[in-house]
Amino acid sequence: MRIRINLLPYRQERRKERQRQFSLMAIAMVVLGAAIVFSGYTYISAQIDAQNSRNMRLKNAIAQLDRQIKEIEGLKSKIGELKERIQAVESLQHNRSVAVMMLDEIARRVPEAVTLKSIRQKDNVVTLEGVADTNARVATLISNFNNSTLLESPQLVEVKSVILPSPSGQKGLASPTKVSAFIMTVKTKKTAPEAEKKPSGKKGG
Repeated sequence: MRIRINLLPYRQERRKERQRQFSLMAIAMVVLGAAIVFSGYTYISAQIDAQNSRNMRLKNAIAQLDRQIKEIEGLKSKIGELKERIQAVESLQHNRSVAVMMLDEIARRVPEAVTLKSIRQKDNVVTLEGVADTNARVATLISNFNNSTLLESPQLVEVKSVILPSPSGQKGLASPTKVSAFIMTVKTKKTAPEAEKKPSGKKGG
């Protein structure tokens, strides 16, 4: 029967075993650390990609909102232009109706033996030129305008006596006519639409 004797030192073998175990643990720790670093890098990269994707979506949404805001501003500008056109048309229609009413009012207020030669209007001032057989007729015309519902503040600018030639234009057939030529101004009153544009500060009781 053979007896085996281990000639290697016991402590040296034990030291080598410990070194081998330490190396294995170091390798395992390095692998584990690399795995943790890789996992962290992968997670952070995924989060960065997700955030970049959200940022891109936000940028696209903001760009779309900017385009919509520009479209809305364009629509507001078009709406403003349409409102101005509508107001211009309404103003023309209103002025047309006012002009018709004003001419009708002047025609009704002109007394007999008074002839108007011209009617001119600038803003709310109407200038009338005409002739009357006497100055009393001119005074009657001014009084009539004072009682008007559309016209107010009549002012006599000029009145003078002039001699008109005979109607036939031939001498000896008819005597010349002496008349009073006058120039006067009258103002138009504010109608209902104009009064609504500038409401007074007083409240109705």
